[in-house]
Amino acid sequence: MRWMRLSAVGLGLMLVVAGCVNDSGGGGASGGGDFPSRTLRIMAPASPGGGWDQTSRAAQQVLEQGVVDTGVEVFNVPQAGGTVGLAQLVNEKGNGHLLMTMGLVMVGAIQTNKSQVTLDQTTPIARLTSEAEAIVVPSKSRYQTLDELVADFKANPGKVSIAGGSAGGTDQILAGLVAKAVGVDPKKVNYIPYSGGGEALAAILGGKVAAGISGVGEFSDQIEAGKLRALAVSGAERVEGLDAPTLKEAGVDVELVNWRGMVAPPELSDSDRDGLTRVVTEMHDSQGWKDALAKNGWEDSFLVGEEFKRFLAEEQSRINTVLADLGLVG
Repeated sequence: MRWMRLSAVGLGLMLVVAGCVNDSGGGGASGGGDFPSRTLRIMAPASPGGGWDQTSRAAQQVLEQGVVDTGVEVFNVPQAGGTVGLAQLVNEKGNGHLLMTMGLVMVGAIQTNKSQVTLDQTTPIARLTSEAEAIVVPSKSRYQTLDELVADFKANPGKVSIAGGSAGGTDQILAGLVAKAVGVDPKKVNYIPYSGGGEALAAILGGKVAAGISGVGEFSDQIEAGKLRALAVSGAERVEGLDAPTLKEAGVDVELVNWRGMVAPPELSDSDRDGLTRVVTEMHDSQGWKDALAKNGWEDSFLVGEEFKRFLAEEQSRINTVLADLGLVG
């Protein structure tokens, strides 16, 4: 009987130990166990309606379709090309349940806003998409072609107001590159920045500006509805389903694509960093994400780990040079 009691105690201890191992999930993220252990939050560092917001909410939808079961929350932190949100992210040191959507716009905004925080202080997770920019006008605009818009722009650049995203971002970079290509001083571009795509779109539709620049996906619904006219796209090739030439086809020797990705706060544990990478990779590999790419006209530009980290460093150097060439930074 004593032997049986000891055996029972021993068996009980074994079960407790086994239960503890199972609860730990083998350290969570890297083993695919219990990560995330609570709601995963995604910051869109701009107002609703723009590309970062669209990307964040597309990710939320796909992640909740089977990648994570703890829920995903998207929240907006607008202003200053995303650098306000970036500062908040950097202050969330060690928070392994927070992601921030970012991209080329933020790289430029850090310089033009003289941000005290930089992307070097974040944990790179993944580059997700790339997308051509579109130059659009309201459907009632007298500009039927890019040639017509450029003619007025060259004659008096100050009178051709152009709406786009935050100062120093992809939209303003494209406006500056177009100006330079057609012989206009980039400093004379009448560029009006907005903190979110929704605000810029309202200005364009309301006739407050002559034209607008943003990612194709941000304008696609309004173009399809006949409220906007696309004059050109900035990529190397035309965008499928969009009746608009590339800038080069329209006689302007410029090519530029925007990209978006996700970073996390600094000082993450290895398990949390690996867990976020695994979750985003599973999202990318899902059919739901493929559907989101097709719906929004986004190109798949997936990079993770050290490759994304290297790309980010190279991109920061490249954009700093472009901004200096355009006179947008000192």
